[in-house]
Amino acid sequence: MKKTIMLLLTCLAASSVFAQTGGVNNTKTLEFLQGEGVYETGVMVFLKGLKDSVWTHFDLFIADAKALAAIFMIIYFAIKSYEMMVGDKQLEIMPLIRPFGLAMVIFWWGTFVKIIAFPTDLVTNQTEQMFESEQTIVNDLRLNRAGLMLAVANSLYTYQAQTQVAEKESDTWYGQAWDAVSSTVKQGISTVVSPILELKNRLQVGMQLLFSQMLEIIGIWILRIAVYVIFMIQIIYSTILIILGPFAVAVSILPAFRDSFSTWIARFVSVNLYSGIAFLIMYLTGLMQEYALTSEISKYKELVGENGTTANLEKMAYFAGNGLLSFGTVIIVFIIGAICMFTVPSISTWIISTSGISSATSTFGRSAGTVIGVARRASGSLL
Repeated sequence: MKKTIMLLLTCLAASSVFAQTGGVNNTKTLEFLQGEGVYETGVMVFLKGLKDSVWTHFDLFIADAKALAAIFMIIYFAIKSYEMMVGDKQLEIMPLIRPFGLAMVIFWWGTFVKIIAFPTDLVTNQTEQMFESEQTIVNDLRLNRAGLMLAVANSLYTYQAQTQVAEKESDTWYGQAWDAVSSTVKQGISTVVSPILELKNRLQVGMQLLFSQMLEIIGIWILRIAVYVIFMIQIIYSTILIILGPFAVAVSILPAFRDSFSTWIARFVSVNLYSGIAFLIMYLTGLMQEYALTSEISKYKELVGENGTTANLEKMAYFAGNGLLSFGTVIIVFIIGAICMFTVPSISTWIISTSGISSATSTFGRSAGTVIGVARRASGSLL
């Protein structure tokens, strides 16, 4: 049973590498296994469409906010009238106009939100173009690297087959000659055969291919999940701010909550910057991915040559003996990119200072850690 499982995993590893990189359908098979690019285009389009869809529900509480604004205006004018009646304040026109201006913001809430989001949308569009141009280069390098990985795998399989044949031949000859030759000849035969058998053992590539593919897919999905989480947080936060924002405008009519409207603007701009900053970080990590892919491509070429047909047996043997058929640079860059993505909220607060977003993201992080801890303890108790 155990041998059957190992054989199945080995076949899976071999077929996965061939499907990823082999034949005329090189691009399609790579997209089938790992997606169209480092980040899946379909998910990115879905997130953008989701944002546009949920933003259309900005008017859910407009009527309630208008009613509150009317009540707060009456209270505000009563306070101002009393202050002028007792002589504490003189008649001032501009403070009396402010509640009407705030009420007009509520009436034209959809247009007001688009105006506030316009500068951040410009930043997002610019950084997105930079990101897409870099990802075109990265995807081309991924295809090139995949072709070289196929050449390495084919060379390893070829040499493994040759060493297996040599092993069978040496076993037959070695057994027949063992009793007929002198000790000196026996030692010479051992000297010749032992390196071949050692090379054969070092060229066992099936499980190495499986682990290499698993680590690379895990790395790329960690990066994707980090990107998707940041964009989802941006959509959730901005949607809540848009839907409940009219209440902040209405409350700011009262002197005690005068700063609630300006605070809302700062938080909304800060959250809306998430997309632009995220694309900028994805662009920078794309540069790192380009360097990592280029570095690994040059190393693969040292193993199998420029055209993938002139393999270096000595280097191939040492490479296969490392345990993984990957240099690890690309996987590490994927992990670094995922870590960098979670700095987006902090960077946003550097540009638009607001404590509300920082506390919200820190609370989100603590809650996620608590949930993971509870799940770990629960799984541990079950096991």
